Amino acid sequence: MIIKIFKAPTDSVYIQIFRYILSGSVACAVDYSTLVTLTQVFKLYYLTSAAIAFMLGAAVSYVLNITWVFDQRAFSDRRMEALLFFSIGIAGLFLNHYCIQFFTEAVKLHYLGSKVISTIAVFTVNFTARKFLLFRQNDAEELPDNAS
Repeated sequence: MIIKIFKAPTDSVYIQIFRYILSGSVACAVDYSTLVTLTQVFKLYYLTSAAIAFMLGAAVSYVLNITWVFDQRAFSDRRMEALLFFSIGIAGLFLNHYCIQFFTEAVKLHYLGSKVISTIAVFTVNFTARKFLLFRQNDAEELPDNAS
């Protein structure tokens, strides 16, 4: 059972969600630690720090998603896959930015509290988009070359 959950290739959405949560936790740790370090130590504006931190977390997420979370790939062209992956990430970056800004400035939460809310929203959007746009079986690629 442990091998199935952690190592074996899987099409199970439940195992993929579990792995996505774990890999997302690693990416989130990179994101949050970078955010705090840039904001508290280097005194960058919190929204600038959030953008840089988000991009570093997205890079970690991409590597873990393609190597561990998802086994099906919709595109054989890895450049196209990376472009779409990071395009979804850019949409997540905008969602992240506006969630943090709204909850910090309008609702008056601490920026880290705002980041928690943003993380939940971005996680949900990114998993759904990546699962159904990028990491699904592409039936067209499964057809033989001479199929009509």
